[in-house]
Amino acid sequence: MAEYSYDIKIPKERIAVLIGKNGEIKKRIEEETHTKIIIDSKEGDVIVEGEDPLTLFSTRDMIKAIARGFNPDIAHLLLKQDYTLELVELKEFVKTPAQLTRIKGRIIGKDGKARKVIEGLTETYICIFGKTVGLIGLGEDVSNARRAVESLIAGSTHANVYKWLEKKRREKRIQAI
Repeated sequence: MAEYSYDIKIPKERIAVLIGKNGEIKKRIEEETHTKIIIDSKEGDVIVEGEDPLTLFSTRDMIKAIARGFNPDIAHLLLKQDYTLELVELKEFVKTPAQLTRIKGRIIGKDGKARKVIEGLTETYICIFGKTVGLIGLGEDVSNARRAVESLIAGSTHANVYKWLEKKRREKRIQAI
């Protein structure tokens, strides 16, 4: 069966989510993508094999998204054309655990408000897990969400980031007409 394969390392605490209750999630992914997923629960190693390189690439991103904290249903969007996953590595921006906590707090906001506003204005999904921020959505939207997250990391005010995102959303609507 397998002409192509990817090895993916995932956090051990996310393996159960990838497998799902009674193996449902794993089985659904395998059936929909015509791939074979081999999971080593002890090491956190996942091998995904398949014959179609494009589908395999999407499946790999889907598994990565689940590994980075996304709900499997949201990760499932990556099988749709034009949907993409981007990861922002927070360790590139911080030197201490205290800075990491502060930056994660800025991205999430009080009661998750900042994250919800960015998701709403960019029509993306955002997940903060460990030392990464995961973004899922359409290409340009993910790019805007990434820039918003990086602006918050750099110290921009939430108000300025939201204004910039609203401007981008208006431009996108005008282009659509």
